[in-house]
Amino acid sequence: MPRLSSLLAALLLAAPALAQDRGSVAPKPLPPLAHPEDPSTPAKELFGRKTEPTKQTPRVIGFYAKGCLAGGEAVPVDGEAWQVMRLSRNRNWGHPVLVDFLEKTSRKLKKEGVWPGFLIGDMAQPRGGPMITGHASHQIGLDADVWLSPMPDRTLSRVEREELSATDVVRADGLDVNEKWTPAHLAMIRAVAREPRVQRIFVNPAIKKAMCREVTGDRSWMTKVRPMYGHNYHFHIRLACPAGEEGCQTQDPTPPGDGCDSTLAWWFRDSVLHPKPNPDAKPKPAMTMAALPAECKAVLSAR
Repeated sequence: MPRLSSLLAALLLAAPALAQDRGSVAPKPLPPLAHPEDPSTPAKELFGRKTEPTKQTPRVIGFYAKGCLAGGEAVPVDGEAWQVMRLSRNRNWGHPVLVDFLEKTSRKLKKEGVWPGFLIGDMAQPRGGPMITGHASHQIGLDADVWLSPMPDRTLSRVEREELSATDVVRADGLDVNEKWTPAHLAMIRAVAREPRVQRIFVNPAIKKAMCREVTGDRSWMTKVRPMYGHNYHFHIRLACPAGEEGCQTQDPTPPGDGCDSTLAWWFRDSVLHPKPNPDAKPKPAMTMAALPAECKAVLSAR
C-alpha cells in the first residue's frame, strides 16, 4: 500500500498536537508576521492568526485538506449534551451544518442513553484553512474530533478543559484496545456512523479491529469507519458536502464491505506500527495560498 506508506511518512513529520496535549488558560496571541504578503508565507501562518470568522454567507470552499471556510459558526462552549475542550486553540468553528449536527446528535445520544454527552475537541479555525499544528484536514468546517471520554454531569472549569487528558482506549503495543474500551464506545460510534450526513469516521486501527470482532447483525454502516494513525484518544467525524455547496469538493465514496479484511491487517504489520526512521526524509514544504482555491484569498482578507 504505497499511498498509506507515504501518508505515514508525512504524519511522522507533522508533529501533530494531540487531543490530550494541554492548552493554556491564558493563551498569548501569535506575533505579527513580518511579510504576510510574501507568496512563500505558509497559509497556516495566515489562517492561524485569524481569530474571527468572516461575515459572509456560510460557504465551504475546497477540499477537507485543502480549502477554507466563509461565514463560520462557533459551537457554544457549553450545551445540554456537549462541552468544548481546549478553548485556547479557538478551533470550535465550523459550517453551520456541522454545528447543527454536533448539537442534535449529542442530544439524541444522551436522550437515548447511548452516551452522556460529547467532549468536543478540534473542529476548524474561524476561517478554516491549514492549521499551524495538529491536522492536515479540518480546513473547511466539516470535520470534528470527539473525545473518547464521556462528558461528566457537571460543567468543567476552564483549567480542566485545558489540562484534562482524553481517554486512551488503545493498548501500548497498538495491537488491540485496552480495558478502557467499553460497549458504550462502540454504541456511540455506531450511532454516529448511521447518521446520513456522516461521510467518514476515523478511528485508531485497534478500535476498528475491536469493532470488527464485536459488531453483530447489521454491519453496513461499518464501511464509514476507517482506520487511521493516532485517534486513540478521540474519533474524527467528517460530514459530506452540504447540499447546494458547489464549491465543496467531495471525497470518494467509502469502499463496499465492512473494512474487516486484509486492508485492516496492513495496519498491524511491524513495519507500520514501528517504522524505521529515514535520515534522508525531508519535511514536506508548507502549503502556501497558491495551493488553496483562489477564493480563499478573499476569505482571508474579508472583514
